[in-house]
Amino acid sequence: MRRLRRVLVASLLAAAAGGCALGSQPRGATALDRADRLAREGALEDAVTAYGEYLTQHPEAAAAPRATASRETLRALLITRSQLARLRDELGRLREDLARRDSDFVRVRQEAERLKADLERLKQIDLKLERRK
Repeated sequence: MRRLRRVLVASLLAAAAGGCALGSQPRGATALDRADRLAREGALEDAVTAYGEYLTQHPEAAAAPRATASRETLRALLITRSQLARLRDELGRLREDLARRDSDFVRVRQEAERLKADLERLKQIDLKLERRK
């Protein structure tokens, strides 16, 4: 009986200590932890949404400034990634355009060389005609 009593007292102390530990977490900590986990895992859009939900539900929480900073940092990162993708696409387009222009330049240069050779032949023909006269 004494042993049962000790187990019961130990269980009550453990439950009380566990309850205190759970109760000491700030309000919304699990929502903030979820947002942080999403950010670490690379689900940035979802993390921004989760930070926004946390801030909507707990605007006065002690961690609200950090959540706001994290959300804004992730937003800036998403915007930068979007701009980078757009610039990469534009760079690819510009490279294709440059390759086309290089090809056109080579073609025009070859045409100029051909015309120059034709002009030289015409000069030779003209000189021969002048000599015959």
